[in-house]
Amino acid sequence: MMEKSTLILTRKIQILIDLPTQEERKEALDKLYRWQNRCFKAANLIVSHLYIQAMVKEFLYLSEGVIHKLVDEKKDEAGILQRSRINTTYRVISDRFKGEIPMNILSCLNSRLQSTFNKDYQEYWRGEASLKNFKRDMAFPFGLEGISKLSYHPEKKSFCFRLFQLPFKTYLGRDFTGNKKLLEQVVNGEVKLCTSQIKIEKGKIFWLAVVEIEKENHQLQPERIAEASLSLEYPLVVKVGKSRLSIGTKEEFLYRRLAIQASRKRTQAGVTYAKSGKGRTRKLKALEKMSELERNYVHNRLHVYSRKLIDFCVNNKAGTLILMDQE
Repeated sequence: MMEKSTLILTRKIQILIDLPTQEERKEALDKLYRWQNRCFKAANLIVSHLYIQAMVKEFLYLSEGVIHKLVDEKKDEAGILQRSRINTTYRVISDRFKGEIPMNILSCLNSRLQSTFNKDYQEYWRGEASLKNFKRDMAFPFGLEGISKLSYHPEKKSFCFRLFQLPFKTYLGRDFTGNKKLLEQVVNGEVKLCTSQIKIEKGKIFWLAVVEIEKENHQLQPERIAEASLSLEYPLVVKVGKSRLSIGTKEEFLYRRLAIQASRKRTQAGVTYAKSGKGRTRKLKALEKMSELERNYVHNRLHVYSRKLIDFCVNNKAGTLILMDQE
């Protein structure tokens, strides 16, 4: 029987510490920051040790007669390691950080970095890439053993779970991305939850949930053609056979851009009269904020329009997309 093809998907979900008092929440947050810090140090140690192990034979000061293999000395006479290669880096970080961070986090981190290093090794060897450098705000991974009691609580209107005995609840907000439906599928066992990560950004905690889902079989027809064209009245018009869709409006796209440009010009004219006190940085603060506004708006609209375009093609089983009138 042929296995169904699957897709690995990552969803960024904000979570809150589910404890009653401020002191308890602060203690739990401090623990997360400590795990993040130890993970950052462990990651840099792992890649450093992996690089040294891989480049031992490149060291010019070793004698030519030296024979070595990066294997356990008990399994091979030429082996120079006291244990298996993957266990060497885990032993280094576990000895150093034991009791300060759950071992499940270190194990997941070690496995992930081993895999990444092996994938990038040829680039390191040719000098085309440098070793990865991990920052203090990096996300730390955890396996399925670390998460428990994931379920929906109607009274809290959120999904609750425990991460290494720390209680959390999700904050889905308006949920335009369908995270609630996805978590319901995870709880019901319809979707498999994989090794995920926790990311702390500006005091907010995010769960980077990694799930394995089945690919949808849309059965697109290559001979069915979708014709898309650009215009001023409608940013994007697409037609498949007798089906036609106008995406966006002139008022939404063009006039909004003109409004942003006019606002930037007004801000630029008022810079001269802005309150000083910290020199150029203080005076240009508002202008710099406006500078990226138009670009971000256009980027967002293009993303929305392209998503609607692809959805329209999929619904009409169009396997070919052509952009018309490009002269």
